[in-house]
Amino acid sequence: MSTSRFNAYRIMWTIVMYDLPTETKKQRKLAAQFRKDLLRDGFQMFQFSMYVRHSSSSENAEVHLNRVKRSLPPEGKVGILQITDKQFGQMVIFYGKKEQPREGVPQQLELF
Repeated sequence: MSTSRFNAYRIMWTIVMYDLPTETKKQRKLAAQFRKDLLRDGFQMFQFSMYVRHSSSSENAEVHLNRVKRSLPPEGKVGILQITDKQFGQMVIFYGKKEQPREGVPQQLELF
């Protein structure tokens, strides 16, 4: 039985959820820098203070997890969750009471 190199159990999603203080100018700057670091690393906003990143493998997802850890601000709460593409695909999304289709998986560029 052959298995595909890319399948729903090998592909990973890294989800970063955060609540950072923004009361002072310094806190706002640190919160903005954290968000910019996420975007620079390929994360996309899923909703306010929740960003997701698609990775082709758990090893690649671990690299991005470590990058997020290095950019953590000194204050606030940050949660990082890694799930398989299969699990992510089971998410049900609503806008109000209307169910919405899940957006497609981002294109992956792989160099050999």
